[in-house]
Amino acid sequence: QVTLVESGGGSVPAGGSLRLSCEVSGNTDRAGCMAWFRRGSGEKREGVAGLSTDDGSTYYSDSSAEDRFTISQDNAKNTIYLQIDGLKPGDTGMYYCGTRPRRCKATTWFWDEMIHYWGQGTQVTVSS
Repeated sequence: QVTLVESGGGSVPAGGSLRLSCEVSGNTDRAGCMAWFRRGSGEKREGVAGLSTDDGSTYYSDSSAEDRFTISQDNAKNTIYLQIDGLKPGDTGMYYCGTRPRRCKATTWFWDEMIHYWGQGTQVTVSS
């Protein structure tokens, strides 16, 4: 079992920054691929960024996300971060941390159906 607890969300004006945190506990050996997802106005969670915990390889949904989002890990704290800069109203949504046992693959890290464990989410609201 792996437990994920997100924090760091909030209400910010456009152009601001936030750093989301995801604290990992339990059987961390089953957290090979860590990923952040966003659920906006739709029901589906969309992958934003992923990270393989064995070597720190990172993945982003597109070049625009790579410009403004940074995923990182602090192994000493068992925590995954998502730094978001230049926030836009379109970034508004519930952000979830998810994990699966095997390391991320470039072609599948963003598949929410492959996630084994989810956190409860943290809300990000960006005003224009």
